Amino acid sequence: MAARVQQLEERLSKALGEEIWRASGLEPPADVAELSSRITRLEQSNVELTRALEERQAELEAARAANRDLTRALNQKS
Repeated sequence: MAARVQQLEERLSKALGEEIWRASGLEPPADVAELSSRITRLEQSNVELTRALEERQAELEAARAANRDLTRALNQKS
């Protein structure tokens, strides 16, 4: 009896979910292939942005080190 009730609850939940989806006026979900393609493009973009960020951080660290060296050199002359 409990298993049957659970089965009916699941069916009711699915039916209500579909009805609410249709009533909301939202478009159906996009094609899985399209979503996979978009995920791939976004992942590639993420890799490229991460690489660019790492390069900028390395450049910033180099600039900070040069700034420290120059400041130290100027302070020693005084």
